[in-house]
Amino acid sequence: MKLSEEDVELFYKLHPALLFYTNQQKGVAKEVTTIEDFMELPVEEKIKVREILYKHPKLIDSFVRENPFNFSQEELEIVKSWKNFLKDEFYLFRYLKKYAIFLDDNSPQKAYGVLALKSDFQDVARPGLPVFLKAVLLPFKGQIIYDGVLIPYPVSFGPGIRHDLKEAYQEAKAGFGIITSLPWEKKEESDVERLKSYLSSEAMRDKYWKEIEELIEKDSSLLAVYHQELGKVHARTFGRRLSKIGLRGAWFAILEGEIVAGGSTREEVEQILDKIIPVEKRNFVYVFRLRGR
Repeated sequence: MKLSEEDVELFYKLHPALLFYTNQQKGVAKEVTTIEDFMELPVEEKIKVREILYKHPKLIDSFVRENPFNFSQEELEIVKSWKNFLKDEFYLFRYLKKYAIFLDDNSPQKAYGVLALKSDFQDVARPGLPVFLKAVLLPFKGQIIYDGVLIPYPVSFGPGIRHDLKEAYQEAKAGFGIITSLPWEKKEESDVERLKSYLSSEAMRDKYWKEIEELIEKDSSLLAVYHQELGKVHARTFGRRLSKIGLRGAWFAILEGEIVAGGSTREEVEQILDKIIPVEKRNFVYVFRLRGR
């Protein structure tokens, strides 16, 4: 979930220089004459300068034009891209392998995949998820980072809000996908991606049942996707039940909500399916393996 060490070093070369320039232009901390002086300022003072920068984004243009630190053209392009910053309140909602999910608080809500800097988000935000916070998201080499400052609100959320946020996240994914670059432009989702989003939770299935039917009526090949995705849902339930009675490592096949085959290997199950499942439904079958030996 973190930016590479090389890119973190580059960010901390560029961003403090921009803040120092902002301070020099706006005279917030008049005693500061070097970047080193600026970095020694109390956090509150640096945040004041940061706020001024985002209120006056034309400072970014003048910084790039004047290039007071003799940055390379590539470095200046990164700074210039920060005009596309996103300053807002977010729910730090989920940690994924590639990035953390920041869910905004607007309507309709959008989900952003954000990379951490030096420290993991778990170390710089409040413990536990979700965390409601203020942040500024920045583009960086085709990815999204934050500007080094997270300001969490001292609030916690009960089961009802957590459920609502989970639904909002599924809605955001269905409507916009996970946004991983700025500025954001809506990308047209394929019917397969849209169908998978609609099937991703019970709430989504209930809400979008009509859209699900319309997609399948338009393209019958999506029936295989429909059954495979529901097979995954049923596999979680069956997996828990079968594990409770002591089964481990076995393979099973699900069709239309029912277990239709089982065996010690996937190959064994696939051979059974080839014999007993009608050809027109063969691609509908979802095969899964129980955890353990």
